Amino acid sequence: MATPPTAPTFAQLLRDEGVSVVEVGDWEHHNRNSKGPWGPVHGVLIHHTVTSGTQNTVRIVRDGYEGLPGPLCHGMIAKSGVVYLIGYGRANHAGLGDPDVLAAVIAERKAPADNEATVDGNRCFYGFECENLGDGTDPWPDEQLLAIERVAAALCRHHNWGERSVIGHLEWQPGKVDPKGFTMDSMRARIAKRLGGAVPTKPPTTTLPAPTRPSVGLAKLVAAAKSDPKRAGTPVTYSGVTTVEAALVNAGHLAKAYLDGHFGTATVQAYAAWQRHLGYSGSAADGIPGKTSLKKLGDRYGFTVTS
Repeated sequence: MATPPTAPTFAQLLRDEGVSVVEVGDWEHHNRNSKGPWGPVHGVLIHHTVTSGTQNTVRIVRDGYEGLPGPLCHGMIAKSGVVYLIGYGRANHAGLGDPDVLAAVIAERKAPADNEATVDGNRCFYGFECENLGDGTDPWPDEQLLAIERVAAALCRHHNWGERSVIGHLEWQPGKVDPKGFTMDSMRARIAKRLGGAVPTKPPTTTLPAPTRPSVGLAKLVAAAKSDPKRAGTPVTYSGVTTVEAALVNAGHLAKAYLDGHFGTATVQAYAAWQRHLGYSGSAADGIPGKTSLKKLGDRYGFTVTS
C-alpha cells in the first residue's frame, strides 16, 4: 500500500530509470477523480492496446471510447520504447478484478488464477497500455519490452516493492488476455534482475531517439499554412501538417476532428493558441508557424524541425 507521488515526481522517476518520456497535453490533471478515489496504490498493471500507430494510439488512450472515457492509462508505451504520459490520477484501465489477486500483490506472492471481478482496480493500480495489436503475432520490439521493464522497476523502486507487485491485465480480470505476446513471468524476471542492480547513473534522455522522430520542414509548413483558401486560394498539401496537427491535438488546442492534414482555418487558430500559450500576442500570434514556436512544439511533442 502506498501513496502515489506527485505528477512531476512520477515523470522524473521514469526518466531516472532511463525511460524516454513525452508529456501529452495536460496529462498531470487529466483523470477520472470525479468518479472515485485513486490510491492507495498497490501495484503496476500492464495492458496491450489492440491498436496500431503511435499517434493514433496516443489519441485513443487519452480520449477513450464512447462509454469508456479517457484517460485509459497513466502511460502508453510505444513500440519505439518511448513512454507517453497520458493522465495522472484515476484512469479507466483496470476495471473490476479478483480480490485474491489483489491480496497476493499486496503480500508479494504468486497470484492465484483470477475468477472474480469485485474489486475496483482503477483505484489501486498504476496502468500502462502498450502499443500492440494483441493478436499474438504483432511483434514486441526489444525497445518496448525494455521500456516496460524500466517503467515497472522505477515504480517498484520508489515504493520499495518487488517484482510480484507487477501483473498483467489477464492476471487481474477474468476474460482478459492482455498482454499477449510475452509472459508476465518473463517480464517479472527482468524486473527482479533490474531491481537487484544499482540505480542507473547515466542521465536519461528526455526526448525521442532521433531515428523515431518525424521531421517537419518549416518552409513547407508555412507555405501550407499561408495557402488556406481564406488566405490565398488553392491549398498546398504537405505531410508534415499531420504531424503538427497531432501535436496541437495533444496540446489541447485542436479538436481531433480537424486532424486532416490540411492547414486550414481550424489549424491556424489552434497554432495561434499555441503561440499565445508561449506568450506571443498580436501579430506575433497569427497562427503561421515560426521557427522558435515550432521548435518548442516539436521538442515537447516529438518531432524535429528542418528549414
